[in-house]
This record gives sequence, structure tokens and C-alpha cells, in this order.
Amino acid sequence: MVTILLLIVVLALLFDFINGFHDTANAIATSISTRALSPRVAVFMAAILNFVGAVYSSEVAKTVGGKVADPSHIPHGMEIVIAALLSAIIWNLITWYYGIPSSSSHTLIGSLAGAVIAGAGTKALNWGGFKEIVIILVLSPIVAFATGFIIMWIIRQIIVLSGNTSRTKLNRSFKVFQIFSAGLLSFSHGGNDAQKAMGIIVFALVSLGHQTTLDVPLWVKICAATAMGLGTSIGGMRIIKTMSKKLLKIEPINGFASDLNSSIVIQASTAMGMPLSTTHVISSSIIGTGSVMRFHDVKWATVTRMVMTWVITIPISMVLAFLIYKIIFMFSS
Repeated sequence: MVTILLLIVVLALLFDFINGFHDTANAIATSISTRALSPRVAVFMAAILNFVGAVYSSEVAKTVGGKVADPSHIPHGMEIVIAALLSAIIWNLITWYYGIPSSSSHTLIGSLAGAVIAGAGTKALNWGGFKEIVIILVLSPIVAFATGFIIMWIIRQIIVLSGNTSRTKLNRSFKVFQIFSAGLLSFSHGGNDAQKAMGIIVFALVSLGHQTTLDVPLWVKICAATAMGLGTSIGGMRIIKTMSKKLLKIEPINGFASDLNSSIVIQASTAMGMPLSTTHVISSSIIGTGSVMRFHDVKWATVTRMVMTWVITIPISMVLAFLIYKIIFMFSS
């Protein structure tokens, strides 16, 4: 039993590590693109602030650990968690390899749901909680696009009213602002994303009878935060290229607006204890702010490809986790 739990913890931390370098681009792509920060400094800053954000709270972890299914009343909990983590890791690596900024959140939630259905049937899945999480995952990029558009429009109006329309001076000033907005976004990312792995570990601990509540032990927080920080330190240049170049040409003004808007949306979701996709939020913020500046320069073909990946991630993850569970159960029985 201890060996199985150790395997689950290792897989969860591996997922968090991959999530770190898979989603590093989220927090630092705009600041690297505009050269507000060098890649090395940006990745180092993101790694530290991701760690701090990950230790800060645990409400999202409780949601992941208890809203999809009740771990204390579910059979084959060990196999379910292992199947969910393997599925999430595989899909994350596939999308990272092809440089597609997909959602680790969609992947993990879809994988957990698919594994629960495979191991305990559809009745074991908390459809109300699952639907609530999916609604937040679907609505968050729409909200991020809309609020990003509004924030960029307000900034643009302030600039026009101030009479300071020199693009060179504006970009120089907003490069400084970007350093702070990228730091805030890194902190926000850690506070939401790292908690998903914490939630899975707590799910396993409750399922195996090691604890009865969904409270996150300190050792789980530190391990998950460390894994996220280490993964972030490696970086993810494949996805950074997509985020910083293939959506549209980012300038310091809309780079700052994108980071600020994304931080607000992510922090609001974290305060509600709801996981969301930082990838989707930041991508949508970039598109929203960019639409104000240069609508026709947005590379809508890349946007379409990203949206298609977002749409298929949950069902693919569910099917993949379902199949992996069946394979595991076949060899373990």
C-alpha cells in the first residue's frame, strides 16, 4: 500500500513538473517577446513566484480532490488515480511536443472523470461538481477575452487623453510595468495550477484511508510547489514561441494589459476555489488585448487550431484515462 501511494505521489509530482515547463510560457511569453526580460531571468523569476503561489493557498486542491468524485466512497481508488495521472502526463507531453498551448486543467479533470467512470461507473462521478468545474473552464477564456479587450481599451483611452502618443516612449515605459505584471501572473499561476496535483494526492490519501478530510498536508504543498518550480525553471520554449509570436506581434502595452488581466481572472477563480486553465486565460487575454490594438494582425488560423485543441482535450483525456484504467486493472487482477 505504501509503495502504491509513493508511486501516486511520484506521478502527481511528475505531472506538476511537466505542468511547470508546459505552462511556463503562460506567465513569461509576453515579457520575453517584448524583451522586457531575458529568457533566463524570466524563467528564474517565474520559478520562484510559482513556488510561492503554490504554497499560498489550497482551496483549488480541495475542489479537485473532492468535487469530481468522493474519494472516501469509491472503489479501486489507487488504479483510478494512477490511470488519471498517466493520461494527463501523456496528453501534456504530446501537446508540448507539438508546441500547442493546451490546458493541463482540462487534461487532469477529464482524465480523472474518465478513470472514475472506468473504475467505479457513471454513478460514482459527481456530475454536479464535474459540470461546475467544466463550466468555469469553458467560461474563463471567454471572460478573459472580454475583460482583456476592455482593459486594453481603457489603457488606450488614457494614453490618448494624456497626449503621450509616442510609441517608442510608451513601449519603454510599459516594459518596466511588464516586469511587475509578469511576476504577478507567475504568482497567480502557481496559486491555481500547482494545486491540481495537490488535489490528486489528497484524493489518493483519502481513498487509501490515510486521512479523512480534503485538507492539504504541508508536505504535499511543499512537494507540489517544488515540482512546479523545478519544471518552470526548465522552461518551455516550444510553447513560448506559439504564445509570443504565432498569435500576434506583442508590444509592451498589450503585453502588460494581457498579464494584468490574466492575473485578475486567475486570482478571482482561485479565491472561489475553482481550477481554470491558465493557458486558456492568458491566450484569450493576448487575443483580446491584441484585438484592440490591431484586430487584423491577430493570427486567427493559430487561434482556431488552439481552440480546437481546447475543445477536444477533455473528451480525449476521458477516453485515454478510461483505456489506461482498463489496461491497469486487467494486469492487476
